[in-house]
Amino acid sequence: MEIYYTSLTSGTARYYLGSTAAGLAFVGTPNAELTEIYQFYPTATLIQDESANLPAKQQLAEYLQGTRRQFDLSLDMKNGTDLQRSVWQALLKILRGTTLSYSELAQQINRSGAVRAVATAVARNPLLIVVPCHRVTLKSGQLGQYRGGSPMKHQLLKLEGACL
Repeated sequence: MEIYYTSLTSGTARYYLGSTAAGLAFVGTPNAELTEIYQFYPTATLIQDESANLPAKQQLAEYLQGTRRQFDLSLDMKNGTDLQRSVWQALLKILRGTTLSYSELAQQINRSGAVRAVATAVARNPLLIVVPCHRVTLKSGQLGQYRGGSPMKHQLLKLEGACL
């Protein structure tokens, strides 16, 4: 699988973005190395290409600056299991400014007995921010874990106007 990558700097954070011919496939953790992509795509061939990621780079920059409310990008989410893909699709339906618990997410995809598997699928989301896994919290209302760290999760939810 060929992944065309570039980086975006926003504030003090650098994000790597990766796209396939089908669409955006990866948004990296802030300030992580490019090799993070291999956690999601172990056999990827990486090709540096600014133009393949230009729309994603622009939209993510606008989102992080607070001037974009939603993304309008083609996404490549084929590289997961059936459960992962169903969870990632459900994440896209969580409205900006709202949160959902892992158990509520599991219920939405008719997998209420598989909350841990759903939580694992959320954690394996390769499209940080764009597929809004940061909108999923613990049933207790606490933020829970996040690939970008709890402070980033809090910052994203605050940016979106979620009641914390």
